[in-house]
Amino acid sequence: MKKIKILAAITIILSIHACRKSDYILPENTKVISDKGSGTGTTTWTKDLNLLLEGFVFVNEGQTLSIEPGTVVRFKSGQGATASALIVARGGKILAKGTKEAPIIFTAESDKLDGSMYNHSRGLWGGLILLGNAPINTDSGTDFIEGIPTTEPRGEYGGHLPDDNSGELCFVSIRYPGTALHQGNEINGLTLGGVGNQTLIENVEIINSADDGIEVFGGTVNLKNIISFGASDDAFDYDMGYQGNVQFLLAIQSDSSGQNLIEGSGALDPVYHNPISKPVFSNLTLIGAANTSGNMLVFDRYAGGIIVNSILVNKNKGVVAEYTNASTDSYAQFKTGHLIIENNLFDAVAGNISDSIFTLYGASIPPDAKTEWQHYFNLGNNTVATSGVEINGNKINLFPTLASDQILYTLPDDWFETTNFKGAFGTYDWTKDWSSFSAYLLNP
Repeated sequence: MKKIKILAAITIILSIHACRKSDYILPENTKVISDKGSGTGTTTWTKDLNLLLEGFVFVNEGQTLSIEPGTVVRFKSGQGATASALIVARGGKILAKGTKEAPIIFTAESDKLDGSMYNHSRGLWGGLILLGNAPINTDSGTDFIEGIPTTEPRGEYGGHLPDDNSGELCFVSIRYPGTALHQGNEINGLTLGGVGNQTLIENVEIINSADDGIEVFGGTVNLKNIISFGASDDAFDYDMGYQGNVQFLLAIQSDSSGQNLIEGSGALDPVYHNPISKPVFSNLTLIGAANTSGNMLVFDRYAGGIIVNSILVNKNKGVVAEYTNASTDSYAQFKTGHLIIENNLFDAVAGNISDSIFTLYGASIPPDAKTEWQHYFNLGNNTVATSGVEINGNKINLFPTLASDQILYTLPDDWFETTNFKGAFGTYDWTKDWSSFSAYLLNP
């Protein structure tokens, strides 16, 4: 069975959580960058520099950090309060504009970039954090981002500018990040807090994050051509009123760790704060690991969301929505049309039994609510079928073996590219040349 093949392959790839340094020695002319409050300044990092960031390094308000294509930015090893991270504060900008031929790489100090890095390494440094002035759903409209002490004022995010601009991330590879200050307060591979929709994020991969691959805290930022590979927690997590668009997301879960492929949450307290979390996802390819905990998709704390035209493969649990009192839960968002899961293909999910793929969780759930959500699988034009998407030994097939004239969900925003296929891939492999995730599959 393809399900078993995927499990076996990914088990070999990422069955160990250990972190190991290579024998890479930084050159004598390495430029060590730290932050004593002044931030990076407005500057350009070029590909000829040997860069090492130490501790939390900020791009302060009013500063612009430009990074030349082909630049490698390494981060000093450390966990928790000693981790290294790059944080773009509200009002700051990062222009990390790599190219397909010369991507920008953020990685651990021990990475020689010659293929010898230990494939199971994760959590060797903090991560990349962008903060902006776009809306979030707290009482004050602002908050302090996870992973940074609240005593650091540059960690504040949120505001009233949906079209805020934090810069660009294009053709960027983020490798072996993720750390925790303490339980529930982590730095993810890529964290986006209150980031606005004039920020450009395209062709970005996150490899082996020790927490979420990507977490989006509110804001309106759009993302396209994104890879989240081997995250220890969720592949993609959103909350705090996120209302952006995502198209062409490839998420591959490790067999040794990982929770949900997508986790959608609403506000903190109370959960019904506005704006509600209601992003739109289209053309996703999500490949889970059946023997890990978590779900393919989960929605809680009054979260909505639209997930359509996607291929979801290999997970014991499918689409799970929270039921509490049918007024401030994600089931209520379904009832009011703010939670839409339609025109998707499920392959080896919840035993390939359509009645088992859509479930509710919570206490004292009325039988009619369970039945209505369960039957929504078919009413929403979702199907169970063999997709052709598989990982088998040294072979990867991300292109579905399906007819192109599939029934697709009509998207509400002209930001989305029009496609005639489900999943993240039609006839063009947008991961080719610049990304590194396939090396972890083909060279365990």
